[in-house]
Amino acid sequence: MTGQFKAISISFKKAPLELREHIALNEGEVKSLLMRIKEVFSVNEALVLSTCNRTEIYFLSNEEIGEQMLGLLAAEKGVSSKDLAPYCDFIYDEDKAVRYLFEVATGLHSQVVGDIQLPNQIKHAYQWCADMEMAGPYLHRLMHTVFFVNKRVFQETGFRDGAASTSYAAVETIESFLPLLPNPKILVLGLGEMGQDVAMTLHDKGYQNFTVSNRTKSKAEELSKSLEFDVIDFENILSEVHRFDIIISSVRTEKPLITLDLVQSFKHQSVKYFVDLSVPRSIDQAIEDVAGMVVYDLDEIQQKTDQALESRKASIPHVSQIIDEALQDFNKWSDQMVVSPTIHKLKGALEQIRKDEMAKYMKSLSEEEAAKVDKITTSMMQKIIKLPVLQLKAACKRGEAETLIDVLNDLFNLEKVEA
Repeated sequence: MTGQFKAISISFKKAPLELREHIALNEGEVKSLLMRIKEVFSVNEALVLSTCNRTEIYFLSNEEIGEQMLGLLAAEKGVSSKDLAPYCDFIYDEDKAVRYLFEVATGLHSQVVGDIQLPNQIKHAYQWCADMEMAGPYLHRLMHTVFFVNKRVFQETGFRDGAASTSYAAVETIESFLPLLPNPKILVLGLGEMGQDVAMTLHDKGYQNFTVSNRTKSKAEELSKSLEFDVIDFENILSEVHRFDIIISSVRTEKPLITLDLVQSFKHQSVKYFVDLSVPRSIDQAIEDVAGMVVYDLDEIQQKTDQALESRKASIPHVSQIIDEALQDFNKWSDQMVVSPTIHKLKGALEQIRKDEMAKYMKSLSEEEAAKVDKITTSMMQKIIKLPVLQLKAACKRGEAETLIDVLNDLFNLEKVEA
């Protein structure tokens, strides 16, 4: 283990959506940033997590280089680090940084508490740092502990039950009647924050047969590159609505965009579902009086999210307890990592002494005698080393490892011994 675990974070808690969108990293950009971190700072273990709500860098270093790393992120995205600094948190205390990662990974710091997408996003981030050979013993152990915690949270708590975001609840609502619609055509109207969340949720759930329309077409076309949806002109939307089975709208408008007259003008009436997430409403509630037309408004969707959020919030103490237990075990392992190089050096020093002494007498011994002496001296060294190793591990638990390491270094001149 080389260095202390640290983190830098830009998240929705400080940064506006426009900034978060601008600095979000795809797989190629994450790997490029990891390579630059390794080259510039000689950091051998680092993980970059980038989602729609946060871009964060976790790393091992003895130096407080967060501001310089922020400069690398800014350069990767073609912005000024001065523009990012006000929205960035630097966590240099190792215990706080480790706990923060656990809390992020479980969804305690999510915009939607208990975000169910985070475990997969964390796994992707871990895979990418492993691909770049930036995951060493510390990160491997840390990430597998994180995965174990997430498994326990899923199995033992209700922290991820239900749809706790409006966008997720909207998609969950349409899923309830998808069996009635073979291969339905879905239209998403509007790409404000709500509309983007809906599009991302559809994509994350594996839907491919959906179309998006936005007043600013270029914004829709840019997002379609990563989410792989079709785009239609907003100016033509009224003549296109009839083609779709499900319409989810979050368009800002003073009066309904989709009116009763429009729906009544459809030549071929078929069952259609409208989900209105707009305030004021963009879909005329009277449409529900037309045979085969079903309308859900924001209040109905929000009721689902409120129930889910209450359930998730009630599970937070249990989630925190699971994290506390995992942190105790991880910290014990991490503490032992501190003394591991000293243990290896001490074993190496004693083994060299044994070999040097053996070499003095090997020529006068038969092959059988040499084998016996080798076995006896090896057993002796193992017994001699046992007590210092136990004492080092015990010193870790007491927080006194550094003192004992210094004593052993002086006694056996371990600074000259390779670990």
